[in-house]
Amino acid sequence: MLKDRNSSAIVAVRDIDRARAFYEDILGLTRIPGESDADMLGFRTGDTRLTVYRSDFAGTNEANAVTWEMKGDLVETVRALKDKGVVFEHYPDMDGLTLTGDIHEAGPARLVWFRDPDGNILHLIEGM
Repeated sequence: MLKDRNSSAIVAVRDIDRARAFYEDILGLTRIPGESDADMLGFRTGDTRLTVYRSDFAGTNEANAVTWEMKGDLVETVRALKDKGVVFEHYPDMDGLTLTGDIHEAGPARLVWFRDPDGNILHLIEGM
């Protein structure tokens, strides 16, 4: 039924202007023309889209909200995000992971997590 359909991520935020600054200026996403208004932003990300919308329940999810698959550029991306003030989450007690700097490793996979201004957990992964 849905196996041949594209999917997209949707993230709740409390302050749409603060979210716009984070997702555009920090993450470098580009808004999709005609898909934004006072309470919602539509962004292009690779071949998919990310919708950010205003909600009083923003930041209440303590699980990954969005995951991006990296293509050999994880270290450079982490460095660039850190230079823009992004603080990375560290999970040193998670089974099967080792932590070097801000990057977790599990076999060939390298992973990082960070939060947007509303506390939504964003995840980058490479090598899976």
